[in-house]
Amino acid sequence: MNRHLSLRSGNPVLSKSTFKSNTLSGNTMTIDGTVNKTAISLFILVGCGYLSFNSVSAGLIIGSAIVGFIIALVTVFKKEWSPITVPIYAAVEGVLLGGISFMYNTMYEGIVTNAIFLTVGILLSLLIAYKSKLIKPTENFKLGVVAATGGIFIIYLISFIMSLFGSGMSIMDPTNSSLFSILFSIGVIIVASLNLVLDFDFIEEGSEKGAPKYMEWYGAFGLLVTLIWLYLEILRLLAKLNSRR
Repeated sequence: MNRHLSLRSGNPVLSKSTFKSNTLSGNTMTIDGTVNKTAISLFILVGCGYLSFNSVSAGLIIGSAIVGFIIALVTVFKKEWSPITVPIYAAVEGVLLGGISFMYNTMYEGIVTNAIFLTVGILLSLLIAYKSKLIKPTENFKLGVVAATGGIFIIYLISFIMSLFGSGMSIMDPTNSSLFSILFSIGVIIVASLNLVLDFDFIEEGSEKGAPKYMEWYGAFGLLVTLIWLYLEILRLLAKLNSRR
């Protein structure tokens, strides 16, 4: 019996029907293949982030954010295009993260390095916990993470709408060092981290079910989305903690 309970992930780009597709014999998704595609995507992202780190501009950040969002939507609705769209998405997001990281680093020197190490540390720790079955993605676990993720994105949406009218939610402000704001960021980081567990489980099930080969790139895309979210929230939390000094 398949030990996976469902094809549910808290990651918005991974849904229950993601792996429902016809497959070709001998040309299916594997875990090793997904790991390789993820490594390639991260290499592109980090490389483009490094190149754009010292060339930050508001136009570049806004432009890359818009382009990245469009490419993400295309990838979600045209999964078979993933081998092309995911590397492009990684490059564009690398430019975006490079600009954002530079802005944070000008506020608090060294914060970017700390955020990178924390992100990698969380990824490796949860991967070990998942493979050793210390964390088991049960049905209730999945439901809880999905519900928490949905709630957080509702808060993001409300804050974005408020920002269009010159306002915004104070808990989203990286200079807000209040205890409630810091606890909110910690909660978001925990939920983002737990989404990695669901992503691991989702990719493993796709491999077991013989998903199409191009889904290796789509699996890498899902992990990339979660890691970007996690990194940005760690940056925000570190900025809040530094502003208390």
